[in-house]
Amino acid sequence: MNWLFALALIAPQDLSSDEQYERLQLAERVTNEVRVVQAVTPAVVYIETEGTRQVRNFFGAWNQTYGGSGSGVVVHADGYVVTNYHVVKGAQKIDLFFEKDPTTYPARLISFVESEDLALLELEADGPFPTVRMGTSSDLMAGERVVAIGNPHGQTHTVSTGIISGLHRDVQIPDQGLFFDDLIQTDASINAGNSGGPLLNIRGELIGINTAMNRAAENIGFAIPVDRVREVLTDHLFPQARKAWLGFQLTPGDDLVVASVLPDSPAALAGICEGDRILSLGQRRLGSQDDYLLASLEVEPQEPVEIQFERAGRVEEARVRTWDRLDGMTYERLGLTVREEILGRDRWLFVDRVEEGGPASRLGLSEGDLIPAARVKRVRGARPLQINSRQALARLLTALEPGTELDLNIYRDDNGDRLFARNEMYEGTLALR
Repeated sequence: MNWLFALALIAPQDLSSDEQYERLQLAERVTNEVRVVQAVTPAVVYIETEGTRQVRNFFGAWNQTYGGSGSGVVVHADGYVVTNYHVVKGAQKIDLFFEKDPTTYPARLISFVESEDLALLELEADGPFPTVRMGTSSDLMAGERVVAIGNPHGQTHTVSTGIISGLHRDVQIPDQGLFFDDLIQTDASINAGNSGGPLLNIRGELIGINTAMNRAAENIGFAIPVDRVREVLTDHLFPQARKAWLGFQLTPGDDLVVASVLPDSPAALAGICEGDRILSLGQRRLGSQDDYLLASLEVEPQEPVEIQFERAGRVEEARVRTWDRLDGMTYERLGLTVREEILGRDRWLFVDRVEEGGPASRLGLSEGDLIPAARVKRVRGARPLQINSRQALARLLTALEPGTELDLNIYRDDNGDRLFARNEMYEGTLALR
């Protein structure tokens, strides 16, 4: 079949021959890479950050403003963006930009896992926003073509292409204190500013988040595999972003079956039990783990939320009055909640409630005890950390693995004078759940 006959089959008959020729030429130029870029670029954001740092010299110290930039990709239409944590670390202002959209979108950091170099941002604007389709990194092949989109050196929405050069690479980044043991290596150009942007397969699916480059070489870049990104989103980033806490855990997968319920938690008090299958949360019907994670972000603390669930073939409903996330975190990890009080001129943490049989209860803690400091046990050189706010305690717990032992300083008001004398100080050790 010659090209004129082929053209006649695909082109409208009222076009001139020149127009038909131009259309055919354009169709030949639209490669798979072009299709990927056209499909995914609307979901890629350029990130600009601003922060301050203290500068010192012989004449004194002052705060200096600095800026940074990077890339990110929208993973949910409500405006949730995944990027590298090092792109937004320490930023006091975060602005996001889309291609062909003059709007500056402010964003806020809602959760991060520093050891994974991943962060979740929320656009402070109403959606829906274009999103990337997530693929899998479990079947990647060395040699297959990939596309990277990012903002290297401020050149916004730059495209580079290449192949997967290697898999399961171990990479250490000393200046950031990071070590990765399973990165994708690619020869698609990854430069400063690409960090946090998507690495895509030829079908336009997200297969990795670009995170590092080898500055001593050319065309050696690395990306965090998307299966690991999805795992961190599910286990850490979305749960940490929640404002409210319900008090139960689900089994892995999309069945949404309750795996465990903490005693005296909101879920337990509402009658939810292990083995129940969650059908809806608030106004959202649920069909997958992703649905549940996103619905949980909309639940407000200290407010009732309706949960529909299936038990023994019957559909039932429960009205759960939630706690805020910080109370939930400390209860889940330590078996207690805390409150902040001003004592003298300082702010302190006091035990508010204790779970019967939990780690705090086994240590002997009770309501009204004051906890001024904690230290990670069996870590050489670890010093007691002052914890005078709920946020400070939450930051400490977020950084520690289950089973980690904490040495606590505890003051108990034995004589009721609220002076907490030296002879009212105790020490104890508990293991985090």
